Amino acid sequence: MSETLSTAARLCRELIRCPSVTPEEGGALAFLDKTLSEAGFTVSRPVFSDEGTPDVENLFATIGSDHPHFVFAGHTDVVPPGDEAKWSAPPFSGEIRDGEMIGRGTADMKGGVAAFAAAALEFVADRGAARGADFGGTISFLITGDEEGPAVNGTVKLLEWAIAQGHRFDACIVGEPTNPEKLGDAIKVGRRGSLTGEITVTGTQGHVAYPHLAKNPIPGLVSLLTALDALHLDDGNERFQPSNLEVTTVDVGNPASNIIPASAFARFNIRFNDQWSLETLKARVSETLNDAAPEGLDWKVEFSRDGSDSFLTRDDALINMLSSAIRTETGREPELSTGGGTSDARFIKNYCPVVEFGLVGKTMHQVDERVAVADLDRLANIYRRFLEGYFPAR
Repeated sequence: MSETLSTAARLCRELIRCPSVTPEEGGALAFLDKTLSEAGFTVSRPVFSDEGTPDVENLFATIGSDHPHFVFAGHTDVVPPGDEAKWSAPPFSGEIRDGEMIGRGTADMKGGVAAFAAAALEFVADRGAARGADFGGTISFLITGDEEGPAVNGTVKLLEWAIAQGHRFDACIVGEPTNPEKLGDAIKVGRRGSLTGEITVTGTQGHVAYPHLAKNPIPGLVSLLTALDALHLDDGNERFQPSNLEVTTVDVGNPASNIIPASAFARFNIRFNDQWSLETLKARVSETLNDAAPEGLDWKVEFSRDGSDSFLTRDDALINMLSSAIRTETGREPELSTGGGTSDARFIKNYCPVVEFGLVGKTMHQVDERVAVADLDRLANIYRRFLEGYFPAR
């Protein structure tokens, strides 16, 4: 006898069965296209390109007219499953065991996409929007296939494309897995910024037995990294946790034990709060390195171009409406959090107020990534309650 699944669980399983490892579409956007089109949404699938990066297919679907214009944002691309032999079920099967659906992307974030699709389909059907009825605004899906990759041909360009098409957004929820333990734990109302830097120290290669004919770059790099490790940026504030700098790579590219290397390289990343901007942080790091550099050291620091500033959403109506839906469905009062890493919300905040709320993220990117089927249904109910509050019946 076949199992009976809710709409959210069925949609999630179908998405999981699409092997959409970045940058492959894998059938996930095609499935959403068909599902949403049949419900009356107008769907576009723009493909964006950039030199040196793979082409990426994206999806924009919309229904309704005029304002308010609410957009749900997310991604259907996933990280690779790794060694599939270590999974208890095939990673692209969506198998259900003990009330949990197993599969790559269940938590991050096909489950969130499925839950919102289920909520929107039900809402649209009840309001008669599929038959052309006006439900008092516009609902859109902004779905990328490039969130887990370089994030060059995804949300940034999809937003620019949508604005060029005449769309203007009033509010957004990103369906990333925001809850650390239980559904309803936390709403992300902001994110710390991210800055990556690379330090290169150049020396002179030579034989270790003749150090006077060489110049070892490693001690100089150690001096610079020691200064960065000792750098105290701030103590955080009521909105954000303290900024932190972590050295992520140290390399000299030298497999031999009897050669002094020609150069030494290190990479670091800083996650920073709203006491800093990208420019003030770059200046502080450069000043620290300049002060620590030994005299005569040949070194340079370069910062990546994909850094992002911190942001904080202050739209009380959006936050309170989502909090109320969560509280009604789960009985929990969600924490308003700014912790964790970055997400595509960092791009969306330039266009409209944005918050993030999705499933429990404990297993994202892990072997046997999974979510409780009951949580898929509860999340769909939360999103449905939010839509009913955002578009009150006339």
